[in-house]
Amino acid sequence: MDYKDKKILIVDDEEDLCEILQYNLDNEGFITGVAHSAEEALTMPVHEFDLILLDVMMGPISGFRLADMLRKEQSNSVPIIFLTAKDTENDLLTGFSLGADDYISKPFSINELTARVKAVLKRSDPGKSKNKTPVRYGSIELDTVRKRVIIGDEKIELTRKEFEILRLLIENQGKIFSREDILNIVWERDVIVTNRTVDVNITRLRNKLGNYGASLKNKTGYGYYFEL
Repeated sequence: MDYKDKKILIVDDEEDLCEILQYNLDNEGFITGVAHSAEEALTMPVHEFDLILLDVMMGPISGFRLADMLRKEQSNSVPIIFLTAKDTENDLLTGFSLGADDYISKPFSINELTARVKAVLKRSDPGKSKNKTPVRYGSIELDTVRKRVIIGDEKIELTRKEFEILRLLIENQGKIFSREDILNIVWERDVIVTNRTVDVNITRLRNKLGNYGASLKNKTGYGYYFEL
């Protein structure tokens, strides 16, 4: 999926965070806009954006209230990812009941955020074929229906988590993801796992990929990345 024409609106009253998010998302090829309050966002052509990164804790209009206004009063269906320091179950349920597409707790890593942004954009893209398009990188093909890897004529069966880790790293080739990033992106929020779980899955992946296993690399102290 090409992200270069995708527009993201950042709505957060923390100006420093907005600058960081805008800088990194621009480097990923997105087109970004910024509003430092819900009131400012309401003066902008929100319907022209493909996704909103929306802080919850703002005033006098909160992020939850803004989302409710966009959905109910403006019939705006633009995908929303909430950014917040609040991560209680009630807050999560409130966010999703208002039509949120994802919910990221602060503090978060830029890698986690960009991966979640791309995932939401893929799900919301009306031109996609319901996630059935194979992912290709060099001579490696990821069969997104059967959750397996095809290298030449060899078909390699993967577990769901192995497949999701490999897809994450291949689609962001060269980018380093920490173990915590991978856990936050690949595992469900209500499942308790440890960093060691990532290592075990990576080891199994390397073994299954044969000669290509060496492309799953680890930078000590930082995390994992994929590079042919």
